Amino acid sequence: MSESNASTILSPGLSEVEAQVRLLAEGFNELPATGRRTPLRIALEVMREPMLALLLGGGAVYLLLGDLQEALILLAFATLSVGITIVQEARTERVLEALRDLTSPRALVIRDGESKRIAGREVVRGDLVVLGEGDRVPADMLLIQSADLQT
Repeated sequence: MSESNASTILSPGLSEVEAQVRLLAEGFNELPATGRRTPLRIALEVMREPMLALLLGGGAVYLLLGDLQEALILLAFATLSVGITIVQEARTERVLEALRDLTSPRALVIRDGESKRIAGREVVRGDLVVLGEGDRVPADMLLIQSADLQT
């Protein structure tokens, strides 16, 4: 269904004011965000890795045996490994956050009798959503009308 046909076939939908009130009262249409991993949290996760414990244990054994040079080299590589892992994991977190923002679906809704394209997270309870071929469903909804629907 094209955007121009959408507003003539369906009822006028919610008013823009009512949609904003519901958005403020009920919040955005999105899954609860999991806590973002900070560099400190990533460091704590890395410190619990068995391989790091093995490297630190090896460094301690070299120290006990009196080979200071080998112990320092092993501990330096362990520290370097931890640093690289923290930097890479922090970058990965930022990239994943950016991808979540990019993949947010868009929705065609009827508000005030006009069809309007909005972010899927702004769909509120009671919105009339028009789905076309290839569209992603932006929220749980009640199907009112369809033509050749396949899922």
